[in-house]
Parts: sequence; C-alpha cells; structure tokens
Amino acid sequence: MPRGPVETKPPAERAVMVLVNPNAEDDEYAEEELTSLCEAAGVEPVAVVRQRVDHPTTATYIGRGKVEDVLAAVKDERADIALFDCELSAIQQRNLSDELRVKVLDRTQLILDIFAHRAHTREGIVQVELAQYTYLLPRITSFYTKFERQKGGIGMRGPGEQQLESDRRRIRDRITALRDELEHIRSARERQRKGRRKHPFPFATIVGYTSAGKSTLMNRLAGSELFADPMLFATLDPTTRKVDLPDGYSLFVTDTVGFVRNLPTKLVAAFRATLEEVTDADFLIHVIDVSHHSWRTQRDAVMETLESLGAEKKPILSVFNKIDRLHDTQELRQAVADTPDSVDVSALTGKGIDDLIQALTKMIRSLLHPIEAVIPYAQSGLLQECYDYGRVLSIEHLEDGIHVRAEVTSEMHARLSSLAK
Repeated sequence: MPRGPVETKPPAERAVMVLVNPNAEDDEYAEEELTSLCEAAGVEPVAVVRQRVDHPTTATYIGRGKVEDVLAAVKDERADIALFDCELSAIQQRNLSDELRVKVLDRTQLILDIFAHRAHTREGIVQVELAQYTYLLPRITSFYTKFERQKGGIGMRGPGEQQLESDRRRIRDRITALRDELEHIRSARERQRKGRRKHPFPFATIVGYTSAGKSTLMNRLAGSELFADPMLFATLDPTTRKVDLPDGYSLFVTDTVGFVRNLPTKLVAAFRATLEEVTDADFLIHVIDVSHHSWRTQRDAVMETLESLGAEKKPILSVFNKIDRLHDTQELRQAVADTPDSVDVSALTGKGIDDLIQALTKMIRSLLHPIEAVIPYAQSGLLQECYDYGRVLSIEHLEDGIHVRAEVTSEMHARLSSLAK
C-alpha cells in the first residue's frame, strides 16, 4: 500500500558551549542557563569548554590555548556551532570563525534567534528585526573592511565589494524604516496608556526572570487565558488586564517579556516600546521562581535590568512563586521575612493567592491619600469623581454641603485640598 511523504525534522545543530564567566560560583548556573537557551533555540549542546575571562583578548576574546581546546572539542564532537556565552565583537567573531572553521555564535545572537521564533505580532516582529539588524550592521562593515584590505586598491574594485556596500546601505535603510515604524508603535502604546489612565485604577506591571511564572500569575489574577509555558521567553508582547479586588479596589495589570542574565543591550533598546510599560507603572509585581536553585541570581539580574531602565526605585511587591515545588520551606520563610512587601504563592495551584490579594490591596491603598472634605452642593460632581478616582468611605448630606471621607489619588487629593476639613 503506497504511503504518503513522511515529514522529518532536520537534525538539531550540535554546539560546543564556551563559558567565560569570571566567577567560579556562577559555573553551574551559567552552564544550566546556556543549555536552556540552546534547547529553546533547537540546538543540541554536546560539550563545554571553560575559561575565566577577566580581560578578553582583542582578537579572539579567549586565549590562544583555549581556542585550540575549543577546536579540539568541535572536532571530537563533530559540532556545527561554537557558542560563546558573551557578546563577541565583529573582529573576534571573524577570527574565531577562521580558527574554528564552524559557525561561531555569541549569546546575543542566540537570544535574538529565540526571540525571532517567539515573535508573532507585528510589534514583536519589528522589535526583534530591529535588534537583529542593529547587531548585524557592524559585522557587515567588518567583513567589508576585510574584503577591501584583501582586494581593494586601484583597479581592484569588483562586484563583490560593491555588493557588500550595497548590502550595508540596505541594512541602514531598513534600520531607519524599522525605527520609524517602532516610533509609531510606541506612540500608539502611549495613547493606549493615556486612555487607560482616564480610568480610576492604578497600574501594576509584572516583571521577573523568564519562566518565573508571570503569565500563569496573570491568568490566576485576571481569570484570563494568556499563553503560559515553561519555555524561555514565552511572552514577548505585553498584555494588560483589569483585576477587581475585594472591598471595591481594582487595578490594571500588565504582563511583560521576561528578563534574563546579561540581557543584550540591543534587545533592551529595540524593545523600548514594550519596556515602557515597566517605567510607566505605579508599582511593580516582581515574580521570583523560588523553586529554582539560583533564584537569588535571577532576582538580582531582574533588579539590574530594572536599574538600567530607571525603574529600580518604583514600589515593588515581591512574589515568591512555585512554592508547590518546594519540599523544605525554611529558606522560603526566611526569604519572605527578609524581603519587604513580599508574599509566597503558587500561581499554578492558587495557594497563597489570598495573601497576594491582600498585599495588592495594601499596595493600592499606599498610593491613595485619605481626605475628609465638605463639597458644596454646587460642586456635587466632585463626589462622583471621588468614587471614580478612589474609594469613598462615608458620605453625609448636611446643610453646609456633602461631608465625604475618602481615599483618593494624589491628583484628586490636590483638587479637594481647598475643601478639606
């Protein structure tokens, strides 16, 4: 009986991972994370070569002897890729490619490749493409310079060199077009935020290391069905939902792209429109996968990224997630005790969510200002605005006006200050 064509996946590319972290205590985590990045990109790690690098060499980043070690590993494992856990310069990457005679990728390229596979909306695609072209441009230039040195000079200009210059010009034109499109996207997001600001609710943005459970927590709070997956960078595009809390409080919560150690600066710059959701928030919900053995390293990496965005001083509610995976909770109890404004939850099972809701309510109340005022009947519309922009605790209609006791936003508090008792 004839059979139809059978689709087969091409074999995964095999990679020798080159780890260059200067501190020995980071060895296990650096290898584990790079392995996870390889798996997310569909690459099979087959060997590891290490070197402590405090001062990278200009030519190849690692020392000459270590280049020979990498070459030996590439040959022994029949690897297709030498993957460096750092960002290589154009010259370093070119020299290493010449020495190793396989494709040489750095950490930035690997992460960009993962992002390219995860991007599905126009916003995500534009941001990733901009980061890719920004990364590519100096490398095209470096290759062009090499070609010019070998072939250039009077009478030696040829179609290859002209093609390289043409490619470089096209890349620059494409970068300009992408930045223009991204500026339109950024303006549209700004209009959306201003539109939401017309509603009387504070804004919280969920941040955290990739795969910490941010989307799962968002689904638990908002009852939504966002894509939640343990794979790295499952969420690229920010999503905002309104969350209603007990006692009449509500807030807007935005889920954002996960952070990672040494997040490439080009990616941060390209994703500026998305990351402005972080800088525009009233407070942040920092989700930490407390079941991960290196959760402190991940927490610190997130805080470093927030600092680079200028958002490290925003109020932060720390949420220690995935407690359902813990067997010993002593370390968890100590972490919660040592961290101001923190709770422990399992977004998956719902354990601890009531404590989280109480913490969110407390955070919202900290953003509101208590006031007691007498609103003249001629300005009775202010009473409705107290409901719209805060929480009315009591009202009493007396001869001299409407006596109101409320918790309101700072803007509303300023408007009522002249009527305060």
